[in-house]
Amino acid sequence: MPKRVLPLSDLKISKAKPQDKEYRLFDGGGLYLAVTPSGGKLWRIKYRFEGKAKELHLGAYPVITLAEARQKLLDTKRTIAGGVDPGAVKKARKQARLEKEANSFEVIAREWHGRYVGQWTAGHAVTIMSRLERDVFPYLGSEPVEEIKAPAVLKLLRRVESRGALESAHRIRTVIGQVLRYAVATGRAERDCTGDLKGALPPATKKHLAALTDPKDVAPLLRAIDGFQGSFVVKCALRLASIFFVRPGELRQAEWTEFDFDAAQWNIPAERMKMKLPHIVPLSEQAIAILKELRPLTGHSKYVFPSHRTPLRCMSNNAVNAALRRMGFEKDEMCAHGFRAMARTILDEVMGFRIDFIEHQLAHAVKDANGRAYNRTAHLEARRQMMQQWADYLDGLKAGAKVLPIRQAG
Repeated sequence: MPKRVLPLSDLKISKAKPQDKEYRLFDGGGLYLAVTPSGGKLWRIKYRFEGKAKELHLGAYPVITLAEARQKLLDTKRTIAGGVDPGAVKKARKQARLEKEANSFEVIAREWHGRYVGQWTAGHAVTIMSRLERDVFPYLGSEPVEEIKAPAVLKLLRRVESRGALESAHRIRTVIGQVLRYAVATGRAERDCTGDLKGALPPATKKHLAALTDPKDVAPLLRAIDGFQGSFVVKCALRLASIFFVRPGELRQAEWTEFDFDAAQWNIPAERMKMKLPHIVPLSEQAIAILKELRPLTGHSKYVFPSHRTPLRCMSNNAVNAALRRMGFEKDEMCAHGFRAMARTILDEVMGFRIDFIEHQLAHAVKDANGRAYNRTAHLEARRQMMQQWADYLDGLKAGAKVLPIRQAG
């Protein structure tokens, strides 16, 4: 007679000690507990399917109790009776779980970010990822991208709004939408649900960056810059910020190789421009003089305005703003980006230059009468004259020239 197998008990299992080799404690019906040399106790089921001997691994005791293991044995037998291999079922479930994890929002978002990071400025790329890591991944990161619905996104956005960051909430909604549309395009989601949230958040009031735009206020600023007692490199950056009125990142990342003194122009490559189009800044006589004064000090560096810590990096993005604060200009009064608004306002409303000349020099996406988009050489000769007159005008303000009032809108 075959040896009768006595059912297991929790007491018998708890008394089972590890040995030099793995051994088995049988419960009956193909269910057994494997006791490993390291002390692990693992549930397994031996079964046959279509004439082949197979084995199903259930998990460890006591995470899976004796009663649960016996129930899994019954489920396995029912599956076999239905003509299905339980091992194949387990494998399919595992594959589905892996696919679900592979298509989580965080995985898709990081893939999207990696694909498009080369089209953004370094600062913009960092900002997007920091928003995702701080405000999105902790709540939606592990969710399968195809299962993300509008109510879950709105709950996340309202959490951001509740801390007084309404504009950030709108920007985060935009980023989530971009990720979901990427998932749709790559076949891993059916639709972008963020379109359903239109009007769900209060409109964000756009804050204008602080800028001095009245000539009578600009004159003291220019004189303060000329008297700045801090770093000479930062002083030159301040002087050129007013003359060039480029974006702060474009200025501080300027490289010496981009300056053509013979042609009297600064050629900014497309990858460093917000619009991803190359840009030309004509060099006034004043700008050339400042650059030539600065070159003996920083010409050994790749950057015109290197970091004070290492010439291998450009100046900090806070250097100009910190200098403005040091000179007594508060953050709600003037900032590094404010030199753009300052130039745009005065060139238009005081000096009377054509707005399309100004917009092209600001590297905005301007279309001409024929619908052609911005190009770097448009109105270049007129812009050269404008930039020289602008530098002369600033010199006049510093010297105390009569200030013309800004024209009021009629």
